[in-house]
Amino acid sequence: MPGACTRRNFLKASGAAAVGIGLSARVLGGEGAAPPSNTVNLGFIGVGPQGGGHVGHFRSFPDVRITAICDVNQKKVEATVAACQGTATGYGDFRKLLEHKPLDAVVVATPPHWHALQAIAVCKAGKDLFVEKPMTLTVAESQAVSRAVRDAKRVSQVGTQIHAGENYRRVVEIVRSGVLGKINAVRTFMNLDQTRAGIGRAPNAPPPAHLDWEMWVGPAPMRPYNPLITQGAYHHCSFMDFSGGWLPGMAPHIIDLPIWALELGLPTRVASAGGRFVLDDIGDEPDLQETLFQYPDLTMTWMMNLTNSYGYDFNGAGGRQRRLGIYFHGDKATLLCDYGMFKIIPEDDPKAEVKLPEPSLPRSPGHYREWVDCIKTRQEPSCSVFYHHKVNVPCCLANLSLKLGRSIQFDPKAEKVVGDKEAADGLQPSYRKPWTLG
Repeated sequence: MPGACTRRNFLKASGAAAVGIGLSARVLGGEGAAPPSNTVNLGFIGVGPQGGGHVGHFRSFPDVRITAICDVNQKKVEATVAACQGTATGYGDFRKLLEHKPLDAVVVATPPHWHALQAIAVCKAGKDLFVEKPMTLTVAESQAVSRAVRDAKRVSQVGTQIHAGENYRRVVEIVRSGVLGKINAVRTFMNLDQTRAGIGRAPNAPPPAHLDWEMWVGPAPMRPYNPLITQGAYHHCSFMDFSGGWLPGMAPHIIDLPIWALELGLPTRVASAGGRFVLDDIGDEPDLQETLFQYPDLTMTWMMNLTNSYGYDFNGAGGRQRRLGIYFHGDKATLLCDYGMFKIIPEDDPKAEVKLPEPSLPRSPGHYREWVDCIKTRQEPSCSVFYHHKVNVPCCLANLSLKLGRSIQFDPKAEKVVGDKEAADGLQPSYRKPWTLG
């Protein structure tokens, strides 16, 4: 990663500059002690394409030992255990994995509808937590996960890996330097250009013998098995009950940057509109979703289209491909950026040169490495659940607004809906028995 520092330099710098980037200097104590040895014993719940990729990253660290693997797909368990070359034991039920010894920390990379319950269970078992985004699908779940991490004094990280990138840090430094002036609008966007065919169609079928379909569905409404549902994280986003769609699937990566750079709290009002107008596949997620997040001093928008990509970039180049990005609109200049680039356009003279601030934030050793290091030091990583709650809650409110067909007024201090009982009730998840959030 360009600009990445060594582990030693990161730990040295983070204590001095942590508060400015969202990495808390707070050190956890008591039962939240570091592993007794220098080796972190790591377990995984979910080893599909996303979770399997995580296994590969963490296996590359000499001070990490993969000791436990869990998935409801027995073939994936067997393949991953074999790849770990004798260090790992396989399980089909995450509750059994949490009883495994030795085990210091757990990565949760299951479909999103499972994230909250499994993250809470990890914390209650006394293990440190890495949970994929979206962290949760409802506001009450987000609050419950944050509470579980705090009560158990766990070290947590949410899987928004781009947060560790050099370009994101540079944009934060520029925005905070004031060269853009007063920012009153942020525009975020993403398209996939799946075409009308989307993920396609396949007939429902009996679940294969190696898959525990009952456990895969878990707290979500039961439905017939279809091979497209379980194909991977990309396909999960086509089914609302299992993922919440593509807004929680991608917005956590993108709105993360303005929330970080502008040090935003929770929004005061969220309005989302859209629907499924073009896609003709087996899924049920919206193919268009436009969302407005109101904050005290600015408005942030999210623009998403799954079937057209023109204009979902900075130059209107056209052509089918995934595009995403962010505009920061200030009274002195506009900054446009994506994962790997940024450009500043002054308001008075678009061709004028802008003097950029010197780098000031500590560079990350990498999203995975940062979490492992923090497990040992008991510091909060930069994307702990406490920080990510500010990214996650707006996404939850946006989908609730879309479902209800109206805007939602939200009290950011009390974290409650104002003047709308149906919306207030919608902050809670609805689980299939016997699963409960309590």
